[in-house]
Amino acid sequence: MTSSENHYRALLVLAFGTFAVGIDGFVIAGILPAVARDLSVSPALVGQLITAYALAYAIASPILTTITNRILRRDLMMASMAVISLANFFAACSHNFRSLLIANIFLGMAAGVYVPGTNALAGVLVNVEKRGFAVAIVNVGLTLAIALGVSIGSFFASKTSWHITFACVSLISTGTTLGLYLGLPRDIGSHLSVPTLRERMRLVKRSEILLTLLITTLWAAGTYTVYTYLALYLHETMTATGGSHIAYLFFVWGASAGIGLLLCGLLVDRIGSYAVMIPCLFVVACALASMSIFAHLMSATAALVPVSISIAAWAMAHWGFHPGQEILLMRMAGLNLAPVVLSLNQSFLYLGRSIGAIAGSLVISHQSARNLGFFANIFEIASIILLLTSIGRVHERATILSTAGEA
Repeated sequence: MTSSENHYRALLVLAFGTFAVGIDGFVIAGILPAVARDLSVSPALVGQLITAYALAYAIASPILTTITNRILRRDLMMASMAVISLANFFAACSHNFRSLLIANIFLGMAAGVYVPGTNALAGVLVNVEKRGFAVAIVNVGLTLAIALGVSIGSFFASKTSWHITFACVSLISTGTTLGLYLGLPRDIGSHLSVPTLRERMRLVKRSEILLTLLITTLWAAGTYTVYTYLALYLHETMTATGGSHIAYLFFVWGASAGIGLLLCGLLVDRIGSYAVMIPCLFVVACALASMSIFAHLMSATAALVPVSISIAAWAMAHWGFHPGQEILLMRMAGLNLAPVVLSLNQSFLYLGRSIGAIAGSLVISHQSARNLGFFANIFEIASIILLLTSIGRVHERATILSTAGEA
C-alpha cells in the first residue's frame, strides 16, 4: 500500500471517529421531545443539555489539548474515544436529568480533545493543495452522524426509548476505539507541537484571527438557535409529526450537510475561502428566514415541501462554510500553529452552539418555535456584516504572514 493510500485510510478512520462524536453532539435535538416527556421536564430545559455539552467542549478543549501535549496523538485519540464510550453508557443508564447532564459534560470534554486533533492531523496528512478536501473528509463524519445516527436515534426514541440511542452510540464508540488502534500509525502527528495556554492567548489577540473566530461564533449561534429545537419546530409546522417524519427531515439535513461540506471543500481549494464563505452565509440567512415565513404563511400540508427545501439549503450552506473557515485560519496561523488555531476555532464554534441553544430556549419559552428562524438571523446577519467589514484587513494580514512563513 502506497503512502498516499495509507494517508487516506487514516483520514477515513478519523472520519469514523467524528461520526461517533457527531451523534453525541447532535442527537439531543432529535430525541428532545422524548427525553422531555420521559424525565418530566420542559423542552427548553432539555435543550440545555446541548448548552452543557457545548460549554464543556469550548472551555475544556484548549486546556485539555495543552496538558495532554506529551501523549502520542494516536493514544490521545483512543483515550478520548474510550471516554466517549463510557459516558454514552452512563447516559444510557440515566433516569434523571442530573445524571444525563453529567454525561453530556463528559461527552463535551472528550469531544473537545478528539475533534481538534483530527482536524489538525487531516491538515498534515496531505499536500497543502488538498487540505480543504482532507478537512472536509474528516468532518463529513459529523454530517453522516446527523443524516444516519441522529435520524435513526430519533426514530428509535419515538418507537422504543431514547436510552437505546445512547447505548448504540456507546457500542459505536467502542468499535471506533479499536479502529483507531488498528488504522492509525503509532507516530502519526508526532512532529506537531502543542502550544501553551499563553501562546494560545497570544494567538487570539491577533486581530485578524480574533475577528475570524468571532464570525465562527455568530455563524454557529444562528444555526443552533434553530437546530437545537428543530424537532419542536417540525411538530408545530408539519402535518405528519410522527417520529419517522422527523427522522426523515433530520436525514435530509445531514445528507445535505455532507454534500455541502465535500462540495465546498473542493471549491475552497479551487477558488479560495472567501469566495465560498460569503455565499454560504447569505444562503443560511435566507433559508432560516424562509423557514419561519413558511411556518406562518402556509398551511401545514403546503409547508412540507418548501420547508424541506429550506432545511436542505440551510444544511448545505452551513456546513459548506466550515472548510473555508478552517483553511483560512490555518493559513493565518501557519502550519506549526494549525492545531492551536483549529482548537480555538472549535471552542468558539461550541461557544456559538451554547449561545444558540440558550437563545432558542428563550424563543420557545416566550414565543413559538415557528419564530426561531427570525431570531437566528440576528446572529447570521451579524456574521455577514463582520465578515464583509473585516475581509480586507484579514486578507491582507493573512497574505503577509503566509508569505513570511513560506519564505
